[in-house]
Amino acid sequence: MKVLIFSAKDFEIPYLEQANRGKHKFVFVKEALSSQTAMKVIGYDAISIFSADEACFNTIEKLRDFGVKYIALRSVGFDNVNIKSATRLDIRVANVPEYSPYAIAEHAAGLLLAVNRKLIESNRRVKHFNFNINNLVGFDLNTKTVGIIGTGKIGAVMTKIMHGFGCHILGYDIKQNVELVTNYNLRYTTLKKLCELADIISIHVPLNRETHQLINEDLISEMKQGVVIINTARGAVINAKDVIEGIKNGKIGALGMDVYENEKGIFFRDHSLNIPDDNLLLALNARPNVLITGHHAFLTDEALTNIAETTIYNLDCWEAGKETENELTKIDNTTQTL
Repeated sequence: MKVLIFSAKDFEIPYLEQANRGKHKFVFVKEALSSQTAMKVIGYDAISIFSADEACFNTIEKLRDFGVKYIALRSVGFDNVNIKSATRLDIRVANVPEYSPYAIAEHAAGLLLAVNRKLIESNRRVKHFNFNINNLVGFDLNTKTVGIIGTGKIGAVMTKIMHGFGCHILGYDIKQNVELVTNYNLRYTTLKKLCELADIISIHVPLNRETHQLINEDLISEMKQGVVIINTARGAVINAKDVIEGIKNGKIGALGMDVYENEKGIFFRDHSLNIPDDNLLLALNARPNVLITGHHAFLTDEALTNIAETTIYNLDCWEAGKETENELTKIDNTTQTL
């Protein structure tokens, strides 16, 4: 099968080639999929896209017209793909439903530790041989209350990590995980009550109509003064404007984020010589109590291996005329953001 890999990153190409073992003919391009770049797919049976690619209604129609039959996502999330249009136009879409929840949860824990203990600022000082430790005060995680919004695979790992620190853990999810309640003393509650009680809030939900800008002015107003928020889910789960205001007035004591609601066209690229004209990102980046990483929580050897292997598995199934259990065009996506 001829496959065009959009948004190909140098770090992932060896993993894809290793998993492929020469079975499919790959061509890698750095450009993201969009309605403008869709013409590149002419002559290909399938494409593979990442979270920054855009497969909207117009793009899907162009893919169909240009002969593409399959879209293999190299991600869990599929809010960037119009699944209804793909289904209607008989383009099969599959994702990587899981790779390494440890990668994401451990990154979230790293963000929490770094922003709480001000590790970046401390290291910046030491690099200049400034060993003054004023204004580097953090707090013990032990006995603090951590609210986990979304207790799926990633949220479950984050629960276990925080339990190891001796934290009290609250959870919010539409589906409760009995194991977390039994073994890690997690207590499920309402979202409002979680925000009222939590010293730290870690977000692990998919992006859909219910979670879009979930963390907004109204919910922030319910939070503890000085709350720490960690987001390794999707950028648009947080209303950046409202969060900035919460940081300014002290309601939010610190923010650690691996994702940003307007990251498309910004993240995964070097803009050091051409700073993005994005006032929200500039405002966040200027805050000493905000730590931003560039959507690389998934960037571990184990996760990249799993992503590549599942991507190839989906392509193998399609080439053999089989269904893959990871297919999204066969499920009900009524609550997915399209």
